[in-house]
Amino acid sequence: MTGWDITPSGVASILSLVGLAADDLSKDIKGYGESMVDAGRFVGTISGPYCGVPVGPVGVAVADFASDTQGSIRFMAARTKKTMDGTVKATTEYVGGDVEMAAQAQREAAMAPTPEELAAVGKEPDGKGGK
Repeated sequence: MTGWDITPSGVASILSLVGLAADDLSKDIKGYGESMVDAGRFVGTISGPYCGVPVGPVGVAVADFASDTQGSIRFMAARTKKTMDGTVKATTEYVGGDVEMAAQAQREAAMAPTPEELAAVGKEPDGKGGK
């Protein structure tokens, strides 16, 4: 890469805005999950009890939808984190004068999240479950 022109304060400003948007997204995802639970619970039933809980076809469909979208939501969260972390790393390397390492950090940040990064979504740094 030969033509980088990075202003670290500009990067920090944009990352701050992205962080705020990510916080809002996290709250929206939490609300989405709560809404899915409520929707599944309050849609009514036309079938008998299943495992002690009455379940109808709409409730099953809501549960299936929530299950089907869970991977996409985890990917989105992991992708956002990986991109932000990679941006910080690339900018740090650039400021340190190592343009090749900055380019490598940029390439790594552009890659899809690994299975480990996806699994880390929602976990605290100590490996325990998050909120």
